[in-house]
Amino acid sequence: MQKTDNVRPIIIKRKKVSGGGGHHGGAWKVAYADFVTAMMAFFLMLWLLGSADDEQRKGIADYFSPTLSFQSRSSGADGVMGGRAISEDTSITDEGASRGQLEAEQALLEELAETFEAMSGQSALYEQALQHVNIKLTDEGLVVEMHDLPDSHLFDPRSTQPNPILLVLVDVLADVFAMVTNPVAINAHSAAFPSVVLENPVWTLTVGRAQAMRELLGASGFADPRMKRVTGYADRNLAVPMNAMDTRNNRLEVILLRTMTR
Repeated sequence: MQKTDNVRPIIIKRKKVSGGGGHHGGAWKVAYADFVTAMMAFFLMLWLLGSADDEQRKGIADYFSPTLSFQSRSSGADGVMGGRAISEDTSITDEGASRGQLEAEQALLEELAETFEAMSGQSALYEQALQHVNIKLTDEGLVVEMHDLPDSHLFDPRSTQPNPILLVLVDVLADVFAMVTNPVAINAHSAAFPSVVLENPVWTLTVGRAQAMRELLGASGFADPRMKRVTGYADRNLAVPMNAMDTRNNRLEVILLRTMTR
């Protein structure tokens, strides 16, 4: 049969189908799952580091650092440092020792606080004297606060002359503080005086009482080189701020200072 011009040829297109390729496959899911897992681990690490304090972060850093201490030096021999560089000499062992010393001192201060409480049962005089005492542990150390009671004062009013009750407390302090070698600080505070007073004595009064307390401790056998600080605070730090003239504001703080810092 003769082919005519107006008859189009029949063209058959065959599509080649290949399964598992392109975006219809499953290989990308494995890669995406690995990526999500890695991101989750990364953000979890950031969260843990953000919630850790400086000491914990230091411990983590030391874990991944060499435990051997090292010292860096420069080869020069002149200059302010004499040819030596600032050295870094730390290790996990040193940090563990410092933490152990800190915990040991904390336990010792707690034991001394219990000793004060136990002494109240030794005699009626001690029990009466220790009614003037509040004891607390702070970051600074063991604070033994001695304050006036409405019917019993540590010093004669407006003077630095100690009353007998304070002398008893000094003997108790000297006996307990002799168990350790920590340095000591003394703070003296005063209640406010009426505004009609011509010359307000709070500064000279508290400074004088702090010095008197230092002398009393020295007379009881307390070594003076252990005395770190003697301070008068006047009426600037009230124990009863709602009533500035309350006798409770007349107080002494004898602080057994920590030798290890947190």
